[in-house]
Amino acid sequence: MASQSMEVVAKALEQQVLHSARMVEEQLDAKLEKLERMDEDELERLKERRLEALKKAQKQKQEWISKGHGEYREIPSEKDFFSEVKESKSVVCHFYRDSTFRCKILDKHLAVLAKKHLETKFIKLNVEKAPFLTERLRIKVLPTLALVKDGKTKDYVVGFNDLGNTDEFPTEMLEWRLGCSAIINYSGNLLEPPAIGQKSGSKFTKVEKKTIRGKGYDSDSESDED
Repeated sequence: MASQSMEVVAKALEQQVLHSARMVEEQLDAKLEKLERMDEDELERLKERRLEALKKAQKQKQEWISKGHGEYREIPSEKDFFSEVKESKSVVCHFYRDSTFRCKILDKHLAVLAKKHLETKFIKLNVEKAPFLTERLRIKVLPTLALVKDGKTKDYVVGFNDLGNTDEFPTEMLEWRLGCSAIINYSGNLLEPPAIGQKSGSKFTKVEKKTIRGKGYDSDSESDED
């Protein structure tokens, strides 16, 4: 009898242990399932936020393109300058003259950056067609970049002095300089400019001031071709 009683008790304890283990297992399964559902929900919410951000970025891109961003282009007159800077938050305007060869050098780099930095509008304006504006902005040396933020001129890049003082500066140098003025979204190190390799035939130039047709601004070109 005693042995039978012990067997009954043992079986009862075994059943209780199995039941307890099953309860714990079910509780753990429930928690894991809940965690899995939460992870899926979080992932879904993350996907939704990412999709929304992509839609917003695409909409912003289309808005920029509609305002002339993404290409380097010439505006016909100084009157157009005011409307161009009014509709865009960040604008780089190149004040140039056809016979100033360094303006052509700058054109090449600006065309590249215009496509890369859609957040900024890149335009050019012939100083011969903008006497009032060049006087108002005190444009004295060509080429000059006027960096306009929220409709106000915040900074200037005058000649190539800030670009390594060489005609053969890389596009990255100009990009860095514009980044220093926060006129573009620059992802590099603002504390250190890109290195300029000294290539054979590379030419470090000295700025020469020459009056352009008696006007109040000068050219840094070595020769004035008429």
